[in-house]
Amino acid sequence: MTNLAQNNGTNNLEKIEGFLRSLKTEVEIMDYIQIEDIDYSDAFNSICDMISDNNGFDIEIIYYASAINYLKENDPSLRESLQIASEYGFSLDKLNSETLASLLASQNAREEFYTLQDDINDFFSELETESEEND
Repeated sequence: MTNLAQNNGTNNLEKIEGFLRSLKTEVEIMDYIQIEDIDYSDAFNSICDMISDNNGFDIEIIYYASAINYLKENDPSLRESLQIASEYGFSLDKLNSETLASLLASQNAREEFYTLQDDINDFFSELETESEEND
């Protein structure tokens, strides 16, 4: 496992933290990861796994009105949220608007994060290149 933070101390830690905080995503990345635990040779998957392991993609929408509004804006036909519920093994008698909205919001947060894969991998690749040039 390549760890650029160990190689160049706090300067890289600060760069990494600043970069991760600057990413536009529903998930507060720094709440769910430890920079020291990132596998820099596979940064995106490493970060994604840490977020997932710490339930960072689990978005909970509570209250009927909030759930209905979220579903109305993001899945008015309920097709997508019912598909997700089916994939997780929910039966219709166990579903409600809050569950459907939470499942959909969680999937949307995960998909939104996946759009950052190239940005994250490019950042860590550039950081590695800088570290090699400075060695």
